[in-house]
Amino acid sequence: MAELLLELLSEEIPARMQARAADDLKRLVGDGLKAAGLEFKDASAFATPRRLTLVVDGLPTARADVSEERRGPRVGAPDQAVQGFLKATGLASLDQAEKRDTGKGEFWFAVIRKKGGPTAEALPGIIDAAMKALPWPKSMRWGSGTMTWVRPLQSIVALFDGKVLAGEIAPGGQMAPIKFGDTTRGHRFLSNGPIKVAGFADYTAKLRAAHVMLDPAERKQVVFEGAERLCTEAQVALKADEGLLDEVAGLVEWPVPMLGTIDAQFMGVPPEVLIVSMKTHQRYFVTTDRSGALANRFVVVANNVARDGGKTIVDGNERVLRSRLSDAKFFWDQDRKQRLAERLPALKDIVFHAKLGTQAERVQRITQLASQIATSVPGADISQVEQAALLCKADLVTGMVGEFPELQGIMGRYYALEEKISAAVADAIGDHYAPAGPNDRCPSAPVSIAVALADKLDALVSFWSIGEKPTGSRDPYALRRAALGVIRIIVENNIRLPLKKFFSADDLMAFFADRLKVQMREKGVRHDVVDAVFALGGEDDLVRLLARVEAVQSFLGTEAGKNLLTAYGRAANIVRAEEKKDKTLASRIAGAPDAALLQQIEEKNVAAALAEVERLVTPALQREDFAAAMQAFAGLRGPIDAFFEKVTVNVAEKPDLRLNRLKLLNQIRATMDSVADFSRIEG
Repeated sequence: MAELLLELLSEEIPARMQARAADDLKRLVGDGLKAAGLEFKDASAFATPRRLTLVVDGLPTARADVSEERRGPRVGAPDQAVQGFLKATGLASLDQAEKRDTGKGEFWFAVIRKKGGPTAEALPGIIDAAMKALPWPKSMRWGSGTMTWVRPLQSIVALFDGKVLAGEIAPGGQMAPIKFGDTTRGHRFLSNGPIKVAGFADYTAKLRAAHVMLDPAERKQVVFEGAERLCTEAQVALKADEGLLDEVAGLVEWPVPMLGTIDAQFMGVPPEVLIVSMKTHQRYFVTTDRSGALANRFVVVANNVARDGGKTIVDGNERVLRSRLSDAKFFWDQDRKQRLAERLPALKDIVFHAKLGTQAERVQRITQLASQIATSVPGADISQVEQAALLCKADLVTGMVGEFPELQGIMGRYYALEEKISAAVADAIGDHYAPAGPNDRCPSAPVSIAVALADKLDALVSFWSIGEKPTGSRDPYALRRAALGVIRIIVENNIRLPLKKFFSADDLMAFFADRLKVQMREKGVRHDVVDAVFALGGEDDLVRLLARVEAVQSFLGTEAGKNLLTAYGRAANIVRAEEKKDKTLASRIAGAPDAALLQQIEEKNVAAALAEVERLVTPALQREDFAAAMQAFAGLRGPIDAFFEKVTVNVAEKPDLRLNRLKLLNQIRATMDSVADFSRIEG
């Protein structure tokens, strides 16, 4: 057994693409090996900012002979089918094929025998195919080449059993091919010259000596532990940020954490501004003091070993941050000189969408919507809701948001508080974009709830009205996220909001149903139960709808519920089958059966049980006690089972009796469907 080592060295690969690319390379090469009949023991992929590396263990040095059979056309088939079969299998004539009786006639079969040969001969083609199929989110051409790759390729290490594979990758154009070799390079600044390798163990050892940590997990650990140690020494706490940790580990090959200091003059600027400047723009880790407030220290991760202990690197990063924060402090000081209300006219100059007008027009729509929504939000002061809605977009024309767009809403809140506007209004301005994603917090204060719902519902209704609806692959206006935000706000705050009051299109409610299924599936709610409740139609109160869904799912999880579903299925299937035969039947079996035509005791027992269920279910539904409504159905199973054992429904010689019994079965279906459409329940 032998080892395959592959390294693709290039210019810097974006950090966000590295892990996926390593996984894709492993998958594509692995699929290629299996397709060639080459089994292997294990495969591991790694990524650094400049390289993708794959090692495959346990490969055979030679491929075994393989035999493959392909069935062709029936004997006597048209010549065109025969010629296609011969071409596909590489046979010269039918004399090379076999005629076999399959039990369904005679067919031609081709037995294709492929000689094995050295594994090394198959590997270059597999590598070439995998590289060309690698699905980079963005790629480029370089020089005069036609090949696309994430960044210009510099070299390829391709070793099998310690020997260089005979292969190359041709970028195309006038560019010379990149031949497979056994030579790589170490750290861009901390190593000298090419490094010749003989296998994976040799490769990793020599890279480490050349200041390259190959494993991203190791780089993450070094960053985290080093940052934690520095923070402990400085008596501050590292603010956890797994996403930033992943990104920084993808930016450095030899991570060296260092601690910097924020100038005291900037600590009066809102902390979110400092965090955005450090994390988003500079990739620094934020620290906090003992109270949890932002501390004046930050962690920068260098990709270098400094001779002076890092003083020059830290000074340089502090200088860059000082420059950026100087701009932020200037905007903070200047923006506070003008009130938010005075900025509203400037919103007329910002186009929200060519077909939907300006931000000023959108603010008017949001204000009207928020005022209507507030009547359904307990504790929401309408005057505060209208004030917050009117001012929620005013910070779009501030200098700070112009420089840091990530802070829209957040800065509006700070400026409102500076003006001594009530905290409820200021918080609503800051919260109206929330939740921005599944892990974002949800507004919970009454005024914030009303304005946040208005912002999202306006986006949905407005874009729906101009036909800009999400498709399978496109959602440029983040309408799915807006719908999920509406659902979370309503459900988490138990808001009884009739959504259809705000929707002008029926398919918008269906869109919400789909999003609700996605949201609920993550919480363990069955999508078919959501379907069954939505199918009733007319329900636009998400709180009531989900209470019904929970009751149905809970009941179906019991033995009584499973048994009743079986009984419902038997009754509904008979009725549906008869309705297909007679298109007029549906109208004739609507309503209650004729009591005078109930002959057998089993019929009478079902009718009595249905009457009792209706007596209990109707008031339970009115008071929204869906659990009680479902429990009322439990007594139906016994009478229904007895009915199917003793009663013949389709008595052809007695049409009136047959019709009455179908009415009884239809009543079973209709009674249960008053809570949910059970025909949509799977199983």
